[in-house]
Amino acid sequence: VDAFQAWCGPCKTVVDLFRKVRNEVGRDLLHFAVAEVGSIDALEKYRGKCEPVFLFYTGGQLVAVVHGANAPLLQKTILEQL
Repeated sequence: VDAFQAWCGPCKTVVDLFRKVRNEVGRDLLHFAVAEVGSIDALEKYRGKCEPVFLFYTGGQLVAVVHGANAPLLQKTILEQL
């Protein structure tokens, strides 16, 4: 989940990375979503930050968090979690 602020918008620079990885591993294994933190109470702790935050869930449980648009770290985290 790309957790973003309304004034900053979702991180468009990593969309291609997610598409690439999703195509490599299969559409059934990886799902990508965006969430505006100002409108979701459960994401309140991510408000007020200017960097994107990527939340990784497995089975409904938060398993990893990556701060910033660090493409190599995002790819590594995705592959580790799969």
